[in-house]
Amino acid sequence: MHRPDRRAFIIRLSSLAAVSGSGLALSACGGGDDAEPMPQFGYGVASGDPLADRVMLWTHARFADSADDVALVWEVARDAAFTQIVSSGKARASAATGHTAKADATGLAAGQSYYYRFRHDVAGNDPARLSPVGHTRTLPAAGASSLALAVLSCSNYPAGYFHAYAEVTRSDAQYAVHLGDFIYEYGPAGYASADAAGMGRVVAPAKECLTLADYRARYAQYRSDPDSKVLAAAMPLIAVWDDHEIANDAWTGGAENHTEATEGAFAARRDAALKAWHEWLPVRTPDAADLRKIYRSFDFGGLAALHMLETRVIGREQQVTFGALQNPATAQAAMAQLASPTRQMLGAEQLGWLQKQMAQSTATWQVLGQQVLMGRMTFPVSVLAAINPANTSPEAQAAGMKAIQDYLTAKQTAAQNPAALTDAQRALLDPQKNPKLGYNLDAWDGYPAAREQVLASAAQLKKKLVVLAGDTHNAWASQLTLMDGRVVGYEYGTTSISSPGMEDYLAALKPAQTQQIFMGVVDDLKYAETASRGFLLMRFTPTEASGQWRYVSTVKARQYTTSTSAPVSYRG
Repeated sequence: MHRPDRRAFIIRLSSLAAVSGSGLALSACGGGDDAEPMPQFGYGVASGDPLADRVMLWTHARFADSADDVALVWEVARDAAFTQIVSSGKARASAATGHTAKADATGLAAGQSYYYRFRHDVAGNDPARLSPVGHTRTLPAAGASSLALAVLSCSNYPAGYFHAYAEVTRSDAQYAVHLGDFIYEYGPAGYASADAAGMGRVVAPAKECLTLADYRARYAQYRSDPDSKVLAAAMPLIAVWDDHEIANDAWTGGAENHTEATEGAFAARRDAALKAWHEWLPVRTPDAADLRKIYRSFDFGGLAALHMLETRVIGREQQVTFGALQNPATAQAAMAQLASPTRQMLGAEQLGWLQKQMAQSTATWQVLGQQVLMGRMTFPVSVLAAINPANTSPEAQAAGMKAIQDYLTAKQTAAQNPAALTDAQRALLDPQKNPKLGYNLDAWDGYPAAREQVLASAAQLKKKLVVLAGDTHNAWASQLTLMDGRVVGYEYGTTSISSPGMEDYLAALKPAQTQQIFMGVVDDLKYAETASRGFLLMRFTPTEASGQWRYVSTVKARQYTTSTSAPVSYRG
């Protein structure tokens, strides 16, 4: 299969971006027909949701001095010069969609690379009326022998530069998979914004996003980022939202970062947020009558079936909080809620869909693309208390480190010489006296029955399961186990594009200490990196799934270096 020179393509695209800026420069030097207003393509182009015979195309177009609709023609060609156009059609960028336009380009060949563009639908051939050129590809036909996916999550504009997006285009990834937090909803004083002014990355609008206009403006800002534009034009994107596209810790009936008394009905905010997401992402909307239903599947030539899940606003019950677990008045009810056999994450309809998709798929690998960690990241309460960020005094930190070391020593002794365990060590290892809890109850650890249903389904179907996760801003690899301890799959968690990780949350610990604690305490955890931003490069062959993390040295400066982890492999 012909593979275009992506570096050369990115150089051409970057040159176009430098010339076009917000679109005004093109208008000024285009030499077009003065009788027709000049459209601006200020946010570039993107493609997504590829299938074997089609792919979604996206752009944003509007006139400088008018909110009128922009009539567009889209074209898909085998070559960047567009001498071999294989598919074309018409689209419209209107105020009803925030001046975004999407098209489903059909009639394409499987496993092929293509170039695409939009142009203003008027007479003549003025190059100033053309969008930048994008590169995309369709899914392979049956018999695929290899696959490379760039797995992305948590791109926070005020937290830092999107260097990792640019690095994806320098990798051998064929498709990008974004697992959510494509934007963040906070205002200018919100999460991870301390350095925003110095980097010129203060959020717009200068308020927390609540309305459709707010979310549209926030997407426009994120889409204006040059690294975001370069990645969007370089390869097709398969995406799903997490919570921050709506509000922090969203669930079916609300969110931690939403107060109905002052911010209105959560459903109105959710619907506005999801409409903007569907407008600004190059996705194929499965159900226009219910924008929440974004779950869908992609088959990569029988090698891997990627099932994208929605874990926020379709079926998720409200999170159990540590505050409720620690309060004697609510602890018993909170524990019962956490352990309920009917506790939902996906909802019955989506779970049934997933079970059917896996049962019918003949792909070698069943891959779940979803937001939050599914692996068992459980800690004994003695260790959870020890790593509490509230332990700021030297005395509290010293006591915390001793508690952690006591547990790790007891665990090591039990593995090597159980007869040597002291009574105090036995108590530390006794789940009745020192019970384990997930450190993050917003993840699947807060929904154990729902997790067991998903994992048991894959095991019963005898599927080779790989789960992809984002959300935590750290890199992880874990074996996935049932409650009885059987290994039924493997999870790869990507780090963030720019949001801070454990180095910020557990600032009192050195990154090496944090990693040592997690690796020592969590039985199923096989890899951890808790202080670096970047992305996950997943490769699949018929015999192996393998993940490598590409890290950038900083997101706070324009100059940076990169590093790559050793591969972590799973054979199923």
